[in-house]
Amino acid sequence: MADDRLLMLMPYRQFFAKAAAEGFRIHSIWDPRYQPAAYLDEIAELSEEMILADFRDERALRALVRETARRHEVAHVLHLGKEDSQLPVCEEARSLGLAPNPPGALAGINDKAAMRRLLRDHGLSPVRSIEVAAPEQAREAVRELGPPVVVKPTCLDGSRAVRLVRDVRDLDGWVTDLAAYGYSGPVLVEEYLRGDEFSVETFTVQGRHHVVGVTAKRLAPPPGFVEMGHVHPAPLPEPERAAIAEPVVALLDAAGYRFGPAHTEVILTAAGPRIVESQTRIGGDRIPLLVEIATGFDIEAAVFRALAGKPVRPGAATRTACVSFFDFGPGRVESVAGLEEAGRLAFVHELRLGFGPGDVLPPVVDSGSRHGHVVVEAASEKQANERTAVVRALLRVVVRPDDRPSSSAVSPSAGSSPPTDGK
Repeated sequence: MADDRLLMLMPYRQFFAKAAAEGFRIHSIWDPRYQPAAYLDEIAELSEEMILADFRDERALRALVRETARRHEVAHVLHLGKEDSQLPVCEEARSLGLAPNPPGALAGINDKAAMRRLLRDHGLSPVRSIEVAAPEQAREAVRELGPPVVVKPTCLDGSRAVRLVRDVRDLDGWVTDLAAYGYSGPVLVEEYLRGDEFSVETFTVQGRHHVVGVTAKRLAPPPGFVEMGHVHPAPLPEPERAAIAEPVVALLDAAGYRFGPAHTEVILTAAGPRIVESQTRIGGDRIPLLVEIATGFDIEAAVFRALAGKPVRPGAATRTACVSFFDFGPGRVESVAGLEEAGRLAFVHELRLGFGPGDVLPPVVDSGSRHGHVVVEAASEKQANERTAVVRALLRVVVRPDDRPSSSAVSPSAGSSPPTDGK
């Protein structure tokens, strides 16, 4: 076995330098549906070997993982990407003695319905919920729980098709949206939890769960709950921060999670914190960058540091970092101005728009349809809001809505204040 070789599924490009710093070389497997060709070309240049595969073909994926791991005699098989393909990869790696986690841990955390059952069995984070086998069966469950409820597919990510239902008639549009995603599997119907929403970032080494920090979420209004911003650290007194983190650590213990990052969403209700869902991966939406800006701790680098047997020590936050996502409204983009000027501001760490003049902007319905983002550093949440507002004012995007003949200049506005309700 070559102790310096890793087989990784969906390794993002920033992983390679961080792995190399700890003496590791990466063999990569990617599904080309998830990134543009130019990005995958870059991954291929950084990898010892790059293999493209259809992750939807579970049998072929298992065989590919098994054959590649054996051929290169890798030390570990890691999948820190989309959780919908993590379990079969973990099961195959486990059969080779190369998995850092037992498959049951991933199954009990990533599947929303399985997580609810696990929490219920251990008397943790009580939430009334009903699992049904298909979207068309949700109607009776909604009636049984009594609206308002939240409906969600158990195996989709990125806030896709998570919907507040105030009346059973709302389900018709939701079923149509699920069909557009190609999803027809089990769904969860849950009581509607009211309160501010947070995510807890953790890193586990040999079964010990380090709480890296608590992040405050900023959500678009119901019924969709699209995440439009995050602030790290969440502006909370220590007792509340500890109360939010406590059930998360208990969940990871109950699942038997042994190694790696986890990203767990929690709503602080009047009755106490309630876990919404969890994933055995690094948080998305630039949260790792927020954590690094605020605390100096690099969650991605910690993966390889821990694999190398070195200590992992998350630090306390000394700054505030905020990401805000843009919604310019749907329509055709006529012009973009102010991007370079805003990007030169000293407190801006990252500013990206996912479009240019001539492109058509979709309505923002999930994390994949947002129009761009900005990451700012500040001394406090208040200052972060002020600095984000400066960036928004400098950006001048002219969009011609499809349903109106005249142009209108719009500014990104979603995500400017914390939510009062959550999914």
